[in-house]
Order: sequence, then C-alpha cells, then structure tokens
Amino acid sequence: MHDSAHSRAGPPLATDGPLGGGERSELRGDLGRAGPPLATDGPLGGGERSELRGDPLLSVRNLRTSFFQDEGTTKAVDGVSFDVFPGKTLGLVGESGCGKSVTAHSILRIVDRPGRIVGGEIVLTRADGSQVDLVKLKPSGREIRSIRGDDIALIFQEPMTAFSPVHTVGAQIVEAVMLHNAVGPKEARARGIEALRSVGIPRPERRIDEYAFELSGGLRQRAMIAVALSCDPRLLIADEPTTALDVTTQAQILDLLRKIQHERQMAILLITHNLGVVAEMADDVVVMYLGRVVEQGKVDDIFHDPKHPYTKALLHSIPSIESPPRVKLPTIAGSIPHPFNRPAGCPFHPRCAAFIPGRCDMAAPPLVAVGEGRKASCFLYA
Repeated sequence: MHDSAHSRAGPPLATDGPLGGGERSELRGDLGRAGPPLATDGPLGGGERSELRGDPLLSVRNLRTSFFQDEGTTKAVDGVSFDVFPGKTLGLVGESGCGKSVTAHSILRIVDRPGRIVGGEIVLTRADGSQVDLVKLKPSGREIRSIRGDDIALIFQEPMTAFSPVHTVGAQIVEAVMLHNAVGPKEARARGIEALRSVGIPRPERRIDEYAFELSGGLRQRAMIAVALSCDPRLLIADEPTTALDVTTQAQILDLLRKIQHERQMAILLITHNLGVVAEMADDVVVMYLGRVVEQGKVDDIFHDPKHPYTKALLHSIPSIESPPRVKLPTIAGSIPHPFNRPAGCPFHPRCAAFIPGRCDMAAPPLVAVGEGRKASCFLYA
C-alpha cells in the first residue's frame, strides 16, 4: 500500500563476487549485478550467524488489516504470520501493493485511517520477559507510545517526508530521547550527537542543528537511522532503507545496519523489493503476495530451492551478469489485481504458470510445511 515502485529499488549489491563472502557466496549464480563491496568477513560476516534462536522477540499470528472505503473494503494484510528472533534479520519481500509496509505499520499501530486491524495477534516479548499483544492496545495509548522507539523502532521508507521540515534533525532526536528516558535537554542533545556520530555522519555537532532538506540523500537516511536507534530499540523495522539511493550509498547503509545489529544484538525486520539485499542481509525470508504469505523459510533454502511459483518467478526475473547480452529479462505475466477485484481462490492463479484449472481458481491453498522450516501456500504441495 505504501511501497515504492520497482524502478526505484536499487540493484543487488555485490560483495566478493556477485553476492559476497561468507555463507552467502553460494547464492551468486542468479543474483550478480556488480556494485560496491560490502564487508562480510570477520565479526560481521555471515559465517558467525548462530542457529540458536530461542523464543521469538515478536510473533505475528493471522494478522488482518483492512481499509474501509466507500468503494469497498481493501484487505491489505490478509492472515499474515511470522516470527522475528533476537539478533536475527527477517526479510519481507514482494511486489508493490502486497502489504509489506501496512504489515510494519500494523505492528506499531500507526495504520492510517480508514484502515484498522480487524483480527490476529502481534505478541511482543519485552525486556523484562513479559508479553503484550499489541493488537489489544489503544493506538494512541500510553503503553503503545512507550513501545514505539523504545522496544520497536521504524526506519521510514522516505526520510524526506518522515522528517519534519520545520524542525531540525536534532530537535526530533532530542524529543525521542526525552520521551523514553528521564534526562534533560542537555543530556538528550549529547545523546543525539552521539547517535549521529554512531551512524557515520561527519561533524555531528553541526549536523544536529540542520534541517532535513539541508542534508544529502545518504546523510538523511543515516539521520533517519540515528533517530530510530536513539533509544536503543530491540527490534528495528527497516522499510526500504535503501530506496532511491545509489549503489555505493546502499552498500554503506546496509553495512552500517549490519554493524549496529552485531554490536547491539538487535533484531531487524527488513522490508525490500531488492532480492540481492535480502540474500546479503537476511537469515529468514517471508514472501508476500496480495496481503498473504505465499512462502517462508531460511534465506539459503528460498534462493536455492524456491517452492512457490511466485517465488520462482521473482528469482527468474532478476538479471544476471552471466546472461547473454541483448536478451529480454523473464517477466511475471500480468499485474497485481486491483484491491477491489481480488480473484477467487489462490490470489496468484491468474498469473501462475502452474495453474490447475478447477482447483486453484476455486479455493485458497493453505500455508503448509514443505520441508524442515519451510512453508508454502500452493496446491502443488497441499
């Protein structure tokens, strides 16, 4: 609903070959578009990613968010379920209009009217071990306001519109720090300067008094990350954090997120169109289509052996440096249906190469296990 167009998503980032070192090197066959290298060896590299997960930090179960308009009802999120684990990165991918950003806004209870959550659970495990269902909280209540920024922070898709144009960057950071910490303006400003320094902004003592429109695109994105990290959240939701940035700046931003995650053991929910970024950053992947989860599993499994026809089509449409020149890229036939004209049965069946007449157009397939830690919503496996 709030996703940017595919044309704005930058190319996959190259690291030590088409997709880089560590455990990601085996994914390079299909996703190689050259770009600046990302550091993946050493303490931040993929090789040290632990498989010990424990209990999830955030559990989303059967989440349903709809927009009620005069023309009809739009089911933006239609029964989405996934888990986010401490210190791990979950990639949420899909075409524009599939409900990724609305899912993120639902978690923070900031869905714009006339939208509202109509069902499901969003269970957050807080620092003291207590659990709270965010769906049951008032969107403007004291408890959810204490969670925003403190437990869960959001990097908005477009920093230029997320920042206030009439307040300095520092004023907005100071406000967030003072809201969640018992500190005065002087201490909050010192923390703001340190937050800007931690994300690599030069001369933070000066930049803190500048407005968002005075910063370049890369510095604005770093400042947006500084605001999100100013209260040391345990979960960071990054909604297209590299949209409209050149590949060099993309590499710097993603390397920064990975560095901060390693230092703080922070969980990240990464929303993106860019499958190269997903292959580089994510531990697990959730693929969405028309508000539903069509496939989920570990990133290596998804890229090596995609199960759902939609996931296969997404991967086939990515350009490769090994492709012959002047050859047209494979495309996914058709387009996402209009929200008021959802197809009966499986939502992907009008565009699916594996369409089964009389079955796929009659009922929606359930999300079923298709291997260890893998799930897919397709009648090929039901």
